[in-house]
Amino acid sequence: MRQLTWKALISYLLWAALACGAIAAQAAEKFPVRPVRLIIPYAPGGATDITARQLQPKLAEAWGQPIVIDNRPGASGNIALELAARAAPDGYTLFVGNVSTNAINETTFSSLKVKPSRDLTGVTNLIQLPHLWVVNPTLPVSSLKELVQYVKKTGAKLNYGSAGVGAYPHLDAVKFLKIAGIEMTHVPYKGGAGQMIPAIMGNEVQFMFINMASSISNIRAGRIKPLAITTLERRPELPDVPTTAESGFPGVGTNAWNGLFAPAGVPKPLLARIHAHVVKVMETPEMKASLAKVFMSVVVDKSPADFQQFVLKEIREWGKIVVENNIKVE
Repeated sequence: MRQLTWKALISYLLWAALACGAIAAQAAEKFPVRPVRLIIPYAPGGATDITARQLQPKLAEAWGQPIVIDNRPGASGNIALELAARAAPDGYTLFVGNVSTNAINETTFSSLKVKPSRDLTGVTNLIQLPHLWVVNPTLPVSSLKELVQYVKKTGAKLNYGSAGVGAYPHLDAVKFLKIAGIEMTHVPYKGGAGQMIPAIMGNEVQFMFINMASSISNIRAGRIKPLAITTLERRPELPDVPTTAESGFPGVGTNAWNGLFAPAGVPKPLLARIHAHVVKVMETPEMKASLAKVFMSVVVDKSPADFQQFVLKEIREWGKIVVENNIKVE
């Protein structure tokens, strides 16, 4: 009798699991039936915000529902990160993160109340973008080598800006300064490129590592002076700007990525549906052409699992840099 009871229980559990799977699949097929919120961890104007706003109208068209942009700057992206991680895992809250928020902050911030690798799940990478080492145009240097020589010769007390302590522009600058054997004062800006660019144009800071998409218009206008670019070859838009390798600093500087994330626990059928639709939108010729205008390259993943593995690898590699340089934020 007991054996029959266990068999019945196992049969019931299997039936329940299949039923739940069927319900989840049906819910995924109907998604979305109301507006979807897209959380951005910085103020408008930076590369992450640009990526989200390029995706917004095309995804809204594909889904037949509004995509509401929600900029939540502050704490190096952690305010938005925590908001997204605590949202219901129903697909109606998505997060456009990047190498800083989703790969670096987990190691850097001891006070972080969520754990990105545990509390968020990757949907797909979206873009990669080249970066530049730039200075305020009043600084009498035209290359990274000249910058190093100028600081060593004059003892100039320069400031460098970043999107926050532990953000990749900060870590890349730390790496550069260490290799160059010079010192500067770090000035973090919670609003990312949207605040960093006015700061360098206003000479609050004299040096920074910034993405090309956010800075190109001001470079062309002469308000920011580029010294080197992180790409393997020179960009046709800035043919006179040498690569970091040409400048004597190979491998110094990140070609950063932006990716789409959802709260952990989103049912796999729904996660797969979101992934498929987002990838389809990102790979359209129109989207690629539009992003190319702001110097971004579309890079998507075959599956959410592939992207999640990439992010976990990034967390490990950046974690080593954070630990080696003893960078912590309480």
